[in-house]
Amino acid sequence: MNLITNTQRERMLKNGRLTAQGETIDPRPVVKLFTPDGAATWLLTELDPSQPDIAFGLCDLGMGFPELGYVSLAELASVRGRFGWAVERDLHFRADKPLSAYTADALEAEAIVT
Repeated sequence: MNLITNTQRERMLKNGRLTAQGETIDPRPVVKLFTPDGAATWLLTELDPSQPDIAFGLCDLGMGFPELGYVSLAELASVRGRFGWAVERDLHFRADKPLSAYTADALEAEAIVT
């Protein structure tokens, strides 16, 4: 399974272009990725238009310290959880608030809450 669909890629690139142009945006996460056999979760909002493998969003490795940052989709595709399962896309995730709200909730809960 691809980590993101073509439609998600286009939305994330659009957000990335806005950021690259200096616009301040607070989009809703486009995709939620997770380790089905672990506690890691990523809520991603944009792709860097100059490096379309690099995504930005809220990253939580399950250690109580979620943070905003950049992550390589290729690296995520190579990640395996404790039982050897690959990172998956949450097919049912629909963002209902902007990334800043998910970030505030995650910092309070010490984990991403969706």
